[in-house]
Amino acid sequence: MGLLTYLLTLPVAPVRAVTWVAQRVVEQAEEEYYDPAPIWRELGVLEQRLLRGEIDQEDFDLREDKLLDRLSEIEAFRRGMS
Repeated sequence: MGLLTYLLTLPVAPVRAVTWVAQRVVEQAEEEYYDPAPIWRELGVLEQRLLRGEIDQEDFDLREDKLLDRLSEIEAFRRGMS
């Protein structure tokens, strides 16, 4: 039965290969998009800019809120995966 199944499904093999590759691309994109490390680095850079006087407290607060919202989104996504 294995050989017969193989022969019958051979014409759809390219479709399965494309689907498999597409799934790997999506997984990699999600892994990069939902990686918290760049957000933490950006928060550190933002704090350094505040301490050096490159940005004011109001600008810092606005940007920090956006980054913290992003971290919350990442945490919710990762919680949903487990």
